[in-house]
Amino acid sequence: MNDNIKRLFKVRKVQKAKKPNFKRADAHKYKRLDNNWRRPRGLQGKMRRGIKCKGPVVQAGYGSPTAVKGLHPSGYYDVLVNTVADLDNIDAATEAIRISATVGGRKKAIIEAKASELGIKVFNPTRGE
Repeated sequence: MNDNIKRLFKVRKVQKAKKPNFKRADAHKYKRLDNNWRRPRGLQGKMRRGIKCKGPVVQAGYGSPTAVKGLHPSGYYDVLVNTVADLDNIDAATEAIRISATVGGRKKAIIEAKASELGIKVFNPTRGE
């Protein structure tokens, strides 16, 4: 990683620390509404109109810098792998793998062996005991 990417990771960390938790309008009132974000669309909705006490609304400016958007903090792109054949399309210089949770122990060991042979970083290796 070059110095500019490292600097942008620090910028992203500071920016995400300031980002509020965006919640759905009126989620605190009704049990049937989850907290997960949904854009307020009501004509008379206070959150849509930007009344401050009704909570923050998602908008441009809260996002990460484009160069580091979607990157793992290690600097690699995260690729989900289910089979050994998936490793053929991985670029070891820019991508690292995360083995799917549904993969069993035997197959996971085979995938890890092939990944180490190809020089691919694994984000969730089997714990060595």
